[in-house]
Amino acid sequence: MENHDDFAFEPIPGLPEKLPTGESMLWQGSPVWTSLAIAAFHVRKVAIYFALILAWQVGTGVQSGAGAGAILTSSAWVVGVGSAAIAILALLAWLYARGTIYTLTTRRLVIRSGLALPLTLNLPLALVETAAATPARGGIGSILLTVARPNRIAYLALWPNARPWRINNPQPLLRCLRDVDAVASLVSKALEADATGARMPAPYRAATRPQGAVAPSTPAAGMAA
Repeated sequence: MENHDDFAFEPIPGLPEKLPTGESMLWQGSPVWTSLAIAAFHVRKVAIYFALILAWQVGTGVQSGAGAGAILTSSAWVVGVGSAAIAILALLAWLYARGTIYTLTTRRLVIRSGLALPLTLNLPLALVETAAATPARGGIGSILLTVARPNRIAYLALWPNARPWRINNPQPLLRCLRDVDAVASLVSKALEADATGARMPAPYRAATRPQGAVAPSTPAAGMAA
C-alpha cells in the first residue's frame, strides 16, 4: 500500500501515474455529496440537534410569558448558529466528494481523497479479503473492504473513506456510490479474478466515471454495455 501526494499532474484523473502495461481500469466513481453530507458529516443529526435547542428555547419563552418579539429575538442566535454549522458541513461534504475519486483496476483499488493535502492510497487487490455493499437507499450505498492482516492503513489517512469508529482496525469504505450493488458485484468479480489468476471477461466499458475522467485506452472490465 502506497501513499502519494497529489500535487503533480494526474495523467488520468484519480491516478498519480499512467497504468503499467497489463493493468486496465475497470471503474471509477465519486461519492454523492448529499449522501456524504449525511453519512460522514452528520448534517441531519446537527440539524435535529439545533431544532431541539430551538424548540426548547421557544417553549421556555412561552412558559415564562414572554412576548412573540422577545421569543424571536432570543431564538435568533440558535437559527443563525445552526444554519452556519449546517452550511459549513455541507460545503465540506461537497468539497470532499468533488476531490475524491475511487478507481478499480485489474490489480488494485485506488482512493484519491483530501482537500489541502490530497493523498492517493493504492490498495492491491491481493490484500483485500472481502468487499460488501451496505444497505442502499435509492441505489446509493457504500462498499466496505476488509484488509488482510497484519496489513493496516492509518485511520486519519483514510477518513472520510473509512468505517466509522474502527480506529484500531481501520477498514476502507467506498462511500455513497450510485448503483452500489452493481459496483460491489464488479469489485467482487475483480477480487475473484485476481485471486484465481483469471482474466476479467471482455468486452466491457468503464462505469460511472467521475466528471472529467477519461475512459480506459484499452478494453477493461466493468458493467456490461
